[in-house]
This record gives sequence, structure tokens and C-alpha cells, in this order.
Amino acid sequence: MAAYWLVKSEPEVYSIDHLAAEAEQRAHWEGVRNYQARNFMRDEMKLGDGVLFYHSNTKPPGVVGTATVVRESYPDHTQFDSNSRYYDPKATPESPRWFMVDLAFAEKFPRLLSLDEMREMPGLENLPLVRRGNRLSVMPVSPAEWKAILRAARG
Repeated sequence: MAAYWLVKSEPEVYSIDHLAAEAEQRAHWEGVRNYQARNFMRDEMKLGDGVLFYHSNTKPPGVVGTATVVRESYPDHTQFDSNSRYYDPKATPESPRWFMVDLAFAEKFPRLLSLDEMREMPGLENLPLVRRGNRLSVMPVSPAEWKAILRAARG
């Protein structure tokens, strides 16, 4: 059974349109540097899982589309690159600290479903995203929350 996730990205850095424009419409989800978000990707994200693509740090923030996990976790190469903003001097190829998954573009919604709208939607009260102070860039979404968000975003 597939699981569901929400991943955040700043649209100026990497948007749903960037993912859609990639070769084969797929890319690795690199640069996650929070242990809980890393653990979700490393331990729980599986091939075929559904992903809500969320634009953060923009006005307004919100869900803009979906993607699918097409490769399960493997070491994030940016942790070993001293020229990368995601470099981690404590990480080694023998003992990596950070992991990533590959995502494939699935759908861009006809409109952005804003965070404010989601906060008002019945059934999303337990979604970590709508709780004040939640800063995780990768978080689980229940099947009921997934369906409610898709229904609202597709109009």
C-alpha cells in the first residue's frame, strides 16, 4: 500500500515547474538537513508513494502539484561536496549522514491550494503542516488528508 508525503521547496530555488522541466521529469530530492525529515525519507518513503509538492517561503505558500517516489533512499551526494551549501564535513561515503529519494513529476494543479485554505479545511486538523511552528520539509500525509487536498486543489 502506498503512503503519502508532503515535501516543501522554495519556488525560486526549485519549483514544480523545475521538476516538470527535468529530463524524464524526475530529480533527486537533495539537501534535506533535518534529522526527522531525513528519517522519513531514509526509512519510510517507498517506491510508488505519492508526494504533495508544496511551495514554501512565498506569498502565499501552498500545495501546487504532485510527484511520485521513483527511487528509494540513497546517500545525498551533496554532503560530500565541499563546494556545496549542503556539505557536511562529518559525513563520509562509508558513513553517510544524509539521504535523498528521487521524485517524478505527476501533476501540476490548476491553482495553488494555500496554507490558509488548508488550515480551514475539515479533516486537516492533524496535518503537521497546518500546525503553527512546524518547519519540517518532509512530512507524512494520511490517505484521507491526501484525498481532501487533491479534491480541493483540482477544484
